[in-house]
Amino acid sequence: VPPEVKAERGWRALQVRGQLDFAMIGVLASIVVPLARAGVSVFTISTYETDYILVKETHLERATQALTQAGFLVMSYA
Repeated sequence: VPPEVKAERGWRALQVRGQLDFAMIGVLASIVVPLARAGVSVFTISTYETDYILVKETHLERATQALTQAGFLVMSYA
């Protein structure tokens, strides 16, 4: 985003690996509940292919720790 464009910057995206069947219930909740408990605000984007959970860069480490403690494997592709 060009610097002159008004935007909220500093977000990092966490991608859910793999396609999720639309019949699956509670997948997104299982991810965002541990983040909420850790005090991490999120913005979610769902597509046909997968889901993305955006967190502020300043909360990325806390988000990663919360998801790891909840049993998720968090991988970095910097």
